Amino acid sequence: MTRRDAREQAFALLFEMIFNDEPVEDMIRDASLCRDIEIDDFAVEAANTVRAHREEIDATIDAFSSKWKLNRLPKVTVSILRLAVCEMRYMKDIPVGATINEAVELAKKYGGEEDSAYVNGVLGGIARSAGGGSEA
Repeated sequence: MTRRDAREQAFALLFEMIFNDEPVEDMIRDASLCRDIEIDDFAVEAANTVRAHREEIDATIDAFSSKWKLNRLPKVTVSILRLAVCEMRYMKDIPVGATINEAVELAKKYGGEEDSAYVNGVLGGIARSAGGGSEA
């Protein structure tokens, strides 16, 4: 499985977490009852890391979201931003530029017309503030 596919799985898990407070492993088990799926370890790690650090991740997003507060953003955008901030802050082996680029691609695929530019702007601000990356 490619890292891009694993990110999509992580995004799907994070999106479901907005509506379902079950542990990640329970969500995966329930999904596998309905269909034959194989979830990548990266997706599980990312989803569990977001769950463990959601307050800090959300505070970071809020601090760099100039137009809207987190509770006003589309759920798809929130899930994408949570995944990207998780990668940037807690998964140090991933280049920041790759994280931003992949988040923008997810926003183009699953979000609204303006979501990709918004995601790029928020994540670019976070990267610049950390001094460790550039915008995609």
